[in-house]
Amino acid sequence: MPYQFCTVQDEGHVRIVTLNRPEVLNALHADANDELATVWDEFAARDDLWVGIVTGAGERAFSAGNDLKVQAGGKRRPNGPRGFAGICSRFDLTKPLIAAVNGVAMGGGFETALACDIIIAAENAVFALPEPRVGLIAGGGGVHRLPRSIPIKKAMGMILTGRRVPVREGFELGFVTEVVPEGQALASARRWAAMILECSPKAVRASKQASYHGLDEPTLEQAMRTIYPAQRENLESQDYIEGPRAFAEKRKPNWRNQ
Repeated sequence: MPYQFCTVQDEGHVRIVTLNRPEVLNALHADANDELATVWDEFAARDDLWVGIVTGAGERAFSAGNDLKVQAGGKRRPNGPRGFAGICSRFDLTKPLIAAVNGVAMGGGFETALACDIIIAAENAVFALPEPRVGLIAGGGGVHRLPRSIPIKKAMGMILTGRRVPVREGFELGFVTEVVPEGQALASARRWAAMILECSPKAVRASKQASYHGLDEPTLEQAMRTIYPAQRENLESQDYIEGPRAFAEKRKPNWRNQ
């Protein structure tokens, strides 16, 4: 179906969502966020979609974040329960997400990337949480996800100043997974998606859920002794048998997500 604020392309088991407001550096408002929530709801529900990629239209920006002109015009309304870009407040998605960052990722744009599991960034990518400079805070997850992604003092150096961080520094800090030449972020994200698809989709989801939920456990022992729901689903799946069988038979596994 056609969308107003994004484009959606399904390539086999991969969904590619492109934020499509290049005239405003892919800044988003509540209507766009609602549309994207619907896109990601469908992605979560469909058994044939295993990996998601989000990127921005054009060469200048992934997303400049919240559309401040809409807010200044008095037209802003609260985002829906799924948050900015339809994913920043989505805590139940076990399918992996990859951000292909091409250019500016500011405010909600950076928060969208942080809500993904892997960030692939082009050489021209720039990251920031500049909300305090306009009297706001990065309440779409930035003030919480960034300190959980990099050392707290480094995170606060970004959060309290709103300063812009170039891609190489982002890689050194640890929130960028890979730096690629300008114009190659989406191609590299597709390559990472292909590597993920070599693995059992249920095992991938179990690994994601256990990793994130385990961080919330009070001790390492508690995290390791807990069997998370996606982990249980994987243990009871046909793919749990198919993987070792394919290894023993010296062939590639035929993952069925069952």
